[in-house]
Amino acid sequence: MFDVITIGSATLDAFIETDEANIVSVCAKNHKSDFMAYPYGSKLEIDKFDYQTGGGGINTAVNFAHLGLKTTTIVKIGDDIQNGKIIKTLEKADVDTSNIVKSKKYQTGFSIILTSFQGDRTVLAHRGANAHLDEDDINFKAVKNSKWLYLAPLNGESTKVLDKVAMYAEEHDVNLAINVGTSSIKQGKENLYKILATAEVVVLNKEEASMLTGINVRPDTKEEIYSDNIIHPDIISMLKEINKGKGRIVIITDGKNGVYAYDGYKYYQAGEFPAKVVSTLGAGDAFASTFVASLIKTGGNIETALKYASVNSASVVENFGAQEGFLSFDKIQKRLDKNPEFKVTILNHDR
Repeated sequence: MFDVITIGSATLDAFIETDEANIVSVCAKNHKSDFMAYPYGSKLEIDKFDYQTGGGGINTAVNFAHLGLKTTTIVKIGDDIQNGKIIKTLEKADVDTSNIVKSKKYQTGFSIILTSFQGDRTVLAHRGANAHLDEDDINFKAVKNSKWLYLAPLNGESTKVLDKVAMYAEEHDVNLAINVGTSSIKQGKENLYKILATAEVVVLNKEEASMLTGINVRPDTKEEIYSDNIIHPDIISMLKEINKGKGRIVIITDGKNGVYAYDGYKYYQAGEFPAKVVSTLGAGDAFASTFVASLIKTGGNIETALKYASVNSASVVENFGAQEGFLSFDKIQKRLDKNPEFKVTILNHDR
């Protein structure tokens, strides 16, 4: 029996950093867009280059195992030379690899990650086999015998397995956590809400929450102040809409503004844990998987889970790769002890 099974993507990532990258901001009447730009037709020097494994299925599996949970992952990779590093990474992390699916038709997913001097990144992604995970690739017996199932964002044809896997987990009393991706939302909100209804934990960022609910965070709306923290009323509306009174834990991450959570009874808010940002890649995977692992460790303490997830996510962004900064529970606690001012605000009344 596994503590956790992750299902998601697996990629080989090439990280490229050059100080010659420019950030260009373009303003229109109603919006502003930022672009990473390079001189057209030029040859630029690369300041830093690295190959690493990535993808939501891999990143979270490695983190779960690092946090002491017996873990396996269901991902689809190509039967090619690129898959070797992925398998070695998982074996080194003590993640069971028996449920990895190798495809002779599709290549292993590959990404080129362009990192800016500000720490943000632009990703050029070739989905490859990741877009073709189907029902026959899922080891449902392993799912049935697992305590938790973690669904990372899927894309392409792979999104079609979400409802089957989620319903199967529901039927066999397997706890489900899902990190919602834009591809799943685009496949149909009504069907996605049915999937979310089976989950114990739902994690998504503010932009995805807006896309799913149709609620925009209006800049002209007065913010509501609780103690020393601010929760925008539109964020509250998003949390309520996704929760739908079902008691599931809904988490909305908001980058530098921190994170919000709602369990149907209380609201939770935490700011961003202090960190020197090197690369934001993998921060979401680290946060979501650490939150679930912390729930398991603490028997469902949301406040502690938010703290632990914030610390581990901050550690990841201080490193170049998506798996480089993973901390153990002991090291997470030591960082919290050194930052006693970092708090989670709990709002005991509904709005």
